[in-house]
Amino acid sequence: MSFPDLPMRRLGFTAAAAMMAVAVVGTAAAQSMVVRSTGPSAAKYPTGAKLKAADKLTLVAGDKVVLMQAGKTRTLSGPGTFGATGTVQASQSLGTNVTRMLAKGPTTRSRGGFSRGPNDPIPADARAPNLWLLDYREAGTFCVADPATLMLWRPNMEGDTALEIESAGRKATVAIVDGANFRKWPTDTLPVQYGTDYRLSGGGLAQPVTVRFTPVENAPDTVEASIDMLMTKGCSPQLNRLVDTMSESEAG
Repeated sequence: MSFPDLPMRRLGFTAAAAMMAVAVVGTAAAQSMVVRSTGPSAAKYPTGAKLKAADKLTLVAGDKVVLMQAGKTRTLSGPGTFGATGTVQASQSLGTNVTRMLAKGPTTRSRGGFSRGPNDPIPADARAPNLWLLDYREAGTFCVADPATLMLWRPNMEGDTALEIESAGRKATVAIVDGANFRKWPTDTLPVQYGTDYRLSGGGLAQPVTVRFTPVENAPDTVEASIDMLMTKGCSPQLNRLVDTMSESEAG
């Protein structure tokens, strides 16, 4: 018995399967995630919430929700009702800035992502240009990719300063000299330990800051995976830094 139409049937099944795969991928890509939520409705749209393409967000005055879709962010401000998905146009600098933020093994050549003259004030929103640099102004849990190369960062490069670090009765002083805004964590005298509080003072801080470290076994390479990891581990300062970098690329 022969089946002359069998090749055509197989081709039809293959095409149908391909169309179904595209539909599934499209549905997944259309999903959005809340990466920041502030205001009266923050509990309604918590950070980490996944939204389907058909979902609507109803915001009131004072609400601001940042959504991530396909590696880009979209900021919604209340009052108003908004769809969970929408067209997002990124600036050409998005790839460079985010790539630098996610890069492993930060260098000490960067001034922090901004330039200024000798008499220009330091921008209030100046931040470390890489996720794995510890901006010692930021309190909270910090995800550490490699304790041996952990670097401290300050926004300015002018003047000598001394940062005091205390933990479990032990102390260390880190000197940051004029012309530098990086300095290695004092691993010889005060090794990085996970789940332990470190109190940082001096170094230009208005008041002491407490940080706690948590390990990252394999640092993600993508924005989506990095945000998921930072949310899961509770590393809010780094999460905010990454979201801010992404949000700066929004058009309009």
